[in-house]
Amino acid sequence: MDLSAQMLIFATVVERGSISAAARSMGQTPSAVSKQISLLEDHAHFRLLNRTRTGVLPTPEGQEFYLKCQAMAEKFKDAEAHISNLDDVPRGKLRIASTVAFGKSQLIPALPVFLAVNPEVEVSLELTDREIDLQTEGVDAAVSFAEQHKNPDVVVRRIMHSHRVLCAAPHYIERRGTPTSFSDLSEHNCLRIAGNSRRNAWSDVEAGEAQPFDADGDFEGNSTDVIFHAALAGIGIARLPSYLVDAKLQSGELLRILPGYAPASTDIVVQFAGRRNLPPKTRAFIDFLVSEFRPDTAPPVQKVAEHP
Repeated sequence: MDLSAQMLIFATVVERGSISAAARSMGQTPSAVSKQISLLEDHAHFRLLNRTRTGVLPTPEGQEFYLKCQAMAEKFKDAEAHISNLDDVPRGKLRIASTVAFGKSQLIPALPVFLAVNPEVEVSLELTDREIDLQTEGVDAAVSFAEQHKNPDVVVRRIMHSHRVLCAAPHYIERRGTPTSFSDLSEHNCLRIAGNSRRNAWSDVEAGEAQPFDADGDFEGNSTDVIFHAALAGIGIARLPSYLVDAKLQSGELLRILPGYAPASTDIVVQFAGRRNLPPKTRAFIDFLVSEFRPDTAPPVQKVAEHP
């Protein structure tokens, strides 16, 4: 492996904070990445990284060298993007992140169509409910709730309205009875999202009543998908997006609770780095999402011309 490739590996290790994380992002083994770092250190004649219990940190010499490597990596990415975009054909590995529930219920079932239309694209998908940093994690596009969009440098397009409903399994209702008013929920087991007080605030102000209500019970899960399956198992009452539960409501596996409850809807959006120099594979994916989930919408993402 030549020196420039080793420099790119080194930059990735510094940015990811560990050899194992860098190896995963590059599709290599940790031992292979570690070997290239050692060879680079031999070439430079000084230590570049200090190993810690949680990962690695650059030495003072390594930090200075990293800045050079980072600049080279940016130029390499620009050149790669330019070459890939010359014929405007979507191709290459497309790195996507999505919320767990939307990914499982909506995105994965739609991907066969996208891949059939774009045969030169290879998809790498991560399902996670954490906030994604597109630039540092090397992700081309991330599907999330609109409220997760906090980076002003990231562009978003709405792909779906998400309406939330209250629901429970029939066998839960048989055991505990049916709530007939919002205040009745305090007597029920309400399923919570772990560590997310905002999403557990089932405000009855939104239902036309006077006081807020915080979901409380003996079960919490770390994602909407976990809460969905807990509701199906009859553990308690859940507040879930309609796109996730509509089929189960129709089949009778879940029952709608308090049909008059209508909290404000939120948007499902796709985040991407920007329209300028957007690779054809990313542009094709964004346009596909919008056409698939918002067939009545806006024109596709346009290429932004470079200034002469």
